[in-house]
Amino acid sequence: MSDIAPAIELVGISKAFGPVQANKDISIRVMPGTIHGIIGENGAGKSTLMSILYGFYKADKGDVFISGTKTAIPDSQAAIAAGIGMVFQHFKLVENFSVLENVVLGAEDGWKLGPSLRKARKQLVDLAAEYELNIDPDALIQDIGVGMQQRVEILKALYRQADILILDEPTGVLTPSEADQLFRILGRLREEGKTIILITHKLREIMEITDTVSVMRRGEMTATVKTADTSPQELAELMVGRKVLLRVEKTAPKVGDLILDVQNLSVTDDQGVKRLKDISLQVRAGEILGIAGVAGNGQSELLEVLGGIQSGNGVVLLNGDAIDLTGKLSDGQSRRNRGIAHVPEDRQREGLIMPYTAWENTGFGYHHDAKYNRNALLMNNAALRADTTEKMERFDVRPPNPKLAAKSFSGGNQQKIVLAREIERNPDLLLIGQPTRGVDIGAIEFIHQQIVALRDQGKAILLVSVELEEILALSDRIAVMFDGQIMGERLPDQTDEKELGLLMAGMTGKAA
Repeated sequence: MSDIAPAIELVGISKAFGPVQANKDISIRVMPGTIHGIIGENGAGKSTLMSILYGFYKADKGDVFISGTKTAIPDSQAAIAAGIGMVFQHFKLVENFSVLENVVLGAEDGWKLGPSLRKARKQLVDLAAEYELNIDPDALIQDIGVGMQQRVEILKALYRQADILILDEPTGVLTPSEADQLFRILGRLREEGKTIILITHKLREIMEITDTVSVMRRGEMTATVKTADTSPQELAELMVGRKVLLRVEKTAPKVGDLILDVQNLSVTDDQGVKRLKDISLQVRAGEILGIAGVAGNGQSELLEVLGGIQSGNGVVLLNGDAIDLTGKLSDGQSRRNRGIAHVPEDRQREGLIMPYTAWENTGFGYHHDAKYNRNALLMNNAALRADTTEKMERFDVRPPNPKLAAKSFSGGNQQKIVLAREIERNPDLLLIGQPTRGVDIGAIEFIHQQIVALRDQGKAILLVSVELEEILALSDRIAVMFDGQIMGERLPDQTDEKELGLLMAGMTGKAA
């Protein structure tokens, strides 16, 4: 093995963004035909390191070797020419283009598109069959699910003849079954001799699919170990620098008054498709109701109607008083005024305005509060910045700089900004969608603690998550949704992932 050159070797890589040192003298070797995991907290520098390898960033110092040869990678075209492909956490696809058009885009053979498309179609069919990436080449991106979109990104890299494939948080938007399918695909790629770098914070994925794992913390590489020689507990401690609870600790709920009462709630979309079908549910003070289900079965519409983002039909009572379901622009503000806080599923589209600063985002929706206003005309920006600084400290947002734009924070730290804004409003009801999507193990522990603490303060919480492990760990009751209906309710200690999975697939139970 010692005579085989690493597929990738990074030596002494450093990169700073102003005062922030993202990577500090990092060296790493990735052997060919292996799956090499890179884990670390949000903001540890994982994505920056891979962006240097893919030519998105230029390292301040250090060298890159591909198959033993020192290689300059000034841009992504150079990376592609070196046989490197990258699948980003947020896909780089044109939504109104077909699968085939997205695969060819940027890799055309000439100014005439027809020959390129014909050539690509044949190769696409061959690649899809070889690696079990079956997908319709003529389907529009906007019409396929995120699991299929990810396959398109992998096909793009393979079409460009990538031998080294980098995947950045690939399961952050996938259901458990889609993630399992992805792992089968990665295993097949490894069998064919491809080298795969998997950036993730999910320890289950590391233990399940990787051969070797490297751990990053605060911009430095702290350890590289054979996956078979380590454990989730050891990796968590290496990531965070302290012991981490890999379970949710909570006492039995002290259930109080009825806070949310939903009766026969229905939602029909612009195409006339019924997304919610006579949903009825209740959430009481001091409890967490978890909503389990495969993405796209009505959970998003449920949160959006309750949060005032879209309209619905039916009856929704908050503390016994009816809520307007007409979906007017003012509905979101009226929900906040009545004690409903909302952490949306998609933090970048619905929770934050990415070019705006952290302190501006912290005030959105609550900017009319007296403590943020000098008078009827002027906001007290200094007060809002000071408040944001305190929130960032309490929620361990890194870097703790309220003047940075939201887009400058890692995904997990963006999530903390949204959570800090909503949780600290002392709501009667917290609506929370995918609370730990794209969040590292240390932050997951913290977020779970905040949710449980809010419950223990007597608040009602409606939790939507595609992570069954999270639903089982946090929920006091679990409702399972399929095709816009509630298939049944279960208590966490009287069910398991298998039974919930069957309900999520609509294979058992009946609408309740």
